[in-house]
Amino acid sequence: MSSVAAMIAVAANTDGKRELVGLHIGPSEAETFWTGFLKTLYRRGLKGVKLVISDAHEG
Repeated sequence: MSSVAAMIAVAANTDGKRELVGLHIGPSEAETFWTGFLKTLYRRGLKGVKLVISDAHEG
């Protein structure tokens, strides 16, 4: 079994309910993976981000 990274993006909708807006599985939490994940969310229309929480990693 190999180790993988899971990137999960959750957002609050206009009713204040949480929605899963992105999920990507990849080989690591490297900067290139984070960048691709965030660009995908942006291309899909994600705007107005006010808070990002992440664990400690170099990406």
